[in-house]
Amino acid sequence: MENTKQIDSQYQRMTQTPVSKLILSLGLPTVISMLVTSIYNMADTYFVGTLGTSASGATGIVFGLMAILQAFGFMFGHGAGANIARKLGNHDVQSAKEYASTSFWCSILIGVLIMIFGLLFIDPFMRLLGSTSTILPYARTYGIYILIAGAAMTSSCVMNNILRYEGKAFFAMIGLTLGGVLNIFGDYILINIFHMGIAGAGLSTAISQYISMFVLIIPYLRGRTQSSFHLKDFSTRRIVYQDIISTGMPSLFRQGLNSVSTMVLNGTAGIYGDAAVAAISIVTRIINFMFCIAIGIGQGFQPVSAFNYGAKYYSRVKQGFFFAMKLGTLIMIVLSIFSFFNTSSLVSIFRDDPEVIKIGVRTLHWYSISLILMPITMYGNMLFQSIGKAKVASFLAALRSGLSLIPCIVILNACFGLNGLETAQSISEIIASIITLPFIIHFFQKMPEDHKD
Repeated sequence: MENTKQIDSQYQRMTQTPVSKLILSLGLPTVISMLVTSIYNMADTYFVGTLGTSASGATGIVFGLMAILQAFGFMFGHGAGANIARKLGNHDVQSAKEYASTSFWCSILIGVLIMIFGLLFIDPFMRLLGSTSTILPYARTYGIYILIAGAAMTSSCVMNNILRYEGKAFFAMIGLTLGGVLNIFGDYILINIFHMGIAGAGLSTAISQYISMFVLIIPYLRGRTQSSFHLKDFSTRRIVYQDIISTGMPSLFRQGLNSVSTMVLNGTAGIYGDAAVAAISIVTRIINFMFCIAIGIGQGFQPVSAFNYGAKYYSRVKQGFFFAMKLGTLIMIVLSIFSFFNTSSLVSIFRDDPEVIKIGVRTLHWYSISLILMPITMYGNMLFQSIGKAKVASFLAALRSGLSLIPCIVILNACFGLNGLETAQSISEIIASIITLPFIIHFFQKMPEDHKD
């Protein structure tokens, strides 16, 4: 009886609460957790940057490895989460449990397999990710610890996203925030006090990831969610895997191609030396930190979109999208202006090498301009993924993460050298937003009326 009341209460909340208020309530915890996660990634960059330019470049190399792990984690997380939200919107709780359990255990299996493969071929793997010979010793050491934390990273992505799609973003915030804070302190202690070098940064990240995993699973074990990870709910039905993979494919494309793009970017930057690799890595972290606010707002929109689409309250999907778009764009305009006029100060925080600062300043100037358009591509992708339009979502995800970026890197570098490489990510974002916009307009023009009970 109590569980039925909880389900009814959650349904009322997701379908009756004013959309703007609901998105803010779901998005704010996600923004906080995203900021803390980004801060601890930047803390790694900062502390490792004190070890030298080659060590600083290693963080950019291993970022590609993290993107691979996150690609599968987000595939299972978004794939399960969006389906779970639509099932709950349709009052189908048992199916929600089935999708949750299947995605959780599959993510752990994938994390373990990537760890085994990566450890067996660590050196060629790091070179594939764009490591130069001077960066390789640092990338190898750092990468080993990230691989050990692989299962924690993939499963945490799943638990985090299911919590968000169930409207329990607060619990997700606690798990991710605690892990992030611990990693920052761990970096300081292991690098500055125990003098472990880049191994200290890697060990700190691995420990914090497993602690975060443990904290995230607590709400499920205590029955605070409608989903669960009981093995009895693990599915062998083909349709479950098809739904999870097809819905999660945009995330796999987005993160997977992001990893490929990072390899191409690092490999191309390596032509110009370790300073170029370090500078572009630093700028990427700075932009990711600022954009994670917009991502958090979008992730607050996703469960609202998926749940109400499943409940056939289509007008709330439209209201939610445009509220998120206006808020996210406004925030990005403010941050774009700030970063554009403070490029030197921002880059020099992480590395005081004059060459790194010189390349980083030019790159950040260009990236600051495109920051304003990034919500269009991200929110468009999130919209189609949350409502189960997998083909469109996959294309838009691939477009932003690779289909526009990789050609921009190759062509602009070939035509303009380092100057072209510095503009590639910005030009790519502009192209992706221009292509995404017609998909969004067409979708809302064809949207049906709300279902009448």
